[in-house]
Amino acid sequence: MTSQPWTAEKADTDDRSIAGKKVLLYGMNFAPEITGVGKYTGEIADYLTGQKANVTVVTTPPHYPGWSVRDGYKNNYSTERKGGVKIFRVPLFLKENMGGIWRLIAPVSFAATSAPVVLYNILRHRPQIVICVEPTLFAAPLAILAAKAVGARTVLHVQDLEVDAAFAVGHIKSLNFLKQAAYAFEKYTLKGFDRIITISERMAEKLAQKTGKPSQVAIVRNWVDLEHIYPLGRSSAYRRELGYADDDFIVLYSGNIGAKQGLDTLLEAAVRIESQKKIKFVIAGEGPAKRALVEKYGTMTNVSFLPFQPYEKFNEFMNLANLHALPQDRGAADLVLPSKLGGMLASGAPVVVTADEGTELANFLGDSAIITPPGDADALSKAIVNASKGDREEWKDRRADLSRKLSKQDGCISFINAVTG
Repeated sequence: MTSQPWTAEKADTDDRSIAGKKVLLYGMNFAPEITGVGKYTGEIADYLTGQKANVTVVTTPPHYPGWSVRDGYKNNYSTERKGGVKIFRVPLFLKENMGGIWRLIAPVSFAATSAPVVLYNILRHRPQIVICVEPTLFAAPLAILAAKAVGARTVLHVQDLEVDAAFAVGHIKSLNFLKQAAYAFEKYTLKGFDRIITISERMAEKLAQKTGKPSQVAIVRNWVDLEHIYPLGRSSAYRRELGYADDDFIVLYSGNIGAKQGLDTLLEAAVRIESQKKIKFVIAGEGPAKRALVEKYGTMTNVSFLPFQPYEKFNEFMNLANLHALPQDRGAADLVLPSKLGGMLASGAPVVVTADEGTELANFLGDSAIITPPGDADALSKAIVNASKGDREEWKDRRADLSRKLSKQDGCISFINAVTG
């Protein structure tokens, strides 16, 4: 292959005039989900609307990361309008434990329940641009066919290589016939899009290999709102609220609690240093692995489990950390570049990451973070103890530089350029 994926660094500084265009956004996750794919898809819709695009969304009731419908919503068909965005919500299959094959059934159910809504909106309202979001790829073929029928440009926003991830982290057993069928479907579907946007270089490389068309793939990293997340320059109010002393060293993880996060390694590190009374671990979020982790580690004196914190208080919460922890399962290390990283960097506190040398996460951070091998609780615990003895001052500017590269304004402009270019 001679051509390279389009990158955000090569983006124009304008928005290529999205104004006046009809855009259909089609994905299983959307606002008001405050983390993961739904957060970014919601922000994309808001930005497109702010640029005078006419935006319609087909999605589900907010349910991530707990796999249960949020209060105020029902798991059925409904419509709403928020901030100029028309939103069609459709039901999907949900159960308390969404592991294994159930993680496959949920997106399949979304593809089925959303099909008539997507067909109607594309064939009746004839959008100029149709943007599908992965996950889930199962819903994409019908949208591609309908979009081609009306001459719409088709774009896939890949937040997660769901087929690779499903087999890499064990959601689905690696039966050969199932893997072959899944990858054949994925390859066929990917080739149907005019543009594919993804969030990391390694994901772009994998997508280019799958499609054979590197120039089809664009890289736009997930962003952070630097006006919302920034160093406070003072002690967080959460210290007093949660009962921590000013000299307690807080190791904070905030995000989805699932198979890819490798939180068992972080908590095993907490076991090893429980005798270090001033080092405290705060695990905030929801997800399918949380119950088992609470049952196993919830009685530890140095570990606290919290729910997600309100968006309006999130900067205060991120500034609770003396050290942000970003553990990752080894099998997922190059499949995603965690979206939570931007907020960690923007808060100004040091970051400890579990990643193998040569992975995109390790390469992106360079020497601006503490990096230990995935699954190695001994190495992680030692790194945390060393970090508690003092931050390396020269890393602060490097973290700030990286967070500026992930700014929301630049990310949204690059996204529109990729969609329209």
